[in-house]
Amino acid sequence: MSNTQVKLKSKPEGNPNTDNFEVIAANTPVPADGEILCKTLYLSLDPYMRGQISGRHISGTINPGDLMRGECVGEVIDPNGADFKIGDKITFHGGWQKYFTAPASDVKPVDSRLEPASLALGIMGMPGLTAYAGVFYLGELKETDTVLVSAASGAVGSMVGQMALNLGCRVIGIAGSDEKCGWLHDTAGFHGTINYKTEELADAIRRECPNGVDYYFDNVGGDMLDTVMQQLAIGARVVLCGLMAQYNTDVIPPGPNPATIIKARATVRGLVVYDFFDKIQEFLDYAIPLLDSDKIKYTEDVSDGLDQAPEAFARLMNGKNFGKTIIKVS
Repeated sequence: MSNTQVKLKSKPEGNPNTDNFEVIAANTPVPADGEILCKTLYLSLDPYMRGQISGRHISGTINPGDLMRGECVGEVIDPNGADFKIGDKITFHGGWQKYFTAPASDVKPVDSRLEPASLALGIMGMPGLTAYAGVFYLGELKETDTVLVSAASGAVGSMVGQMALNLGCRVIGIAGSDEKCGWLHDTAGFHGTINYKTEELADAIRRECPNGVDYYFDNVGGDMLDTVMQQLAIGARVVLCGLMAQYNTDVIPPGPNPATIIKARATVRGLVVYDFFDKIQEFLDYAIPLLDSDKIKYTEDVSDGLDQAPEAFARLMNGKNFGKTIIKVS
């Protein structure tokens, strides 16, 4: 079997494009003792991968010639003596390739309640767990809170907002198109939205959050973070999760003025989802019933075929995706 792979060809300057990647045919790996062989069904594309390419991500660096990394939903095709059956669905960071081997002890079965299985990479996977940690472990949310979320139509942001809605909070989402804002309001049920590309952000925040922002979940950083920090309510909580404003540049933007934090007596906390991997079952047991009862909405941006991954990643990093970016591989 030929193993299609996508490797980094060159480090992008600014926004990535398809020329920065190469699609090759390699040999299918052979599982060693203690490993299983899997076929990739779905591949997750995420903004943090741009940080890996830049060498500024906690999970390590991807250099030219390296296989692109990424989490997959895989189907077991050779259990190799491990306690799996052919056809079992698992998740693992198998990378941008059609087939991968994995230590049997390191893979995670896909919860049988999830359909489609791609949900295990999106709102019911690492992005959903990120949102859950930000809301329930770092957020200290109250029903009276006004919640503001950036990149709100993405898998993380949309889950933060909908969890806050289910807690009774007033929720406002920031997104980059009228289509995304419409989905947030009409489908996901956000109370208000802000299109940061067509509105003056500070004025729009004052309109939607007249008493200030009690909880801000930040996926962006940069100027957007600075603008929001100037409109925090007393006792606000800020969770810093993503860095979309700086993934595509080598120039690190300045941070917010500490005076905004002091003035609001605010709490600012950084969120790394790896710290909460032990909470995944707790999260699923909370979120799946909400999904089944139609209290959580989602959208996926699905491309068909591994050869489409470079173009889909370029769209993601240019903000042209809508929903969780998924590659359907097999």
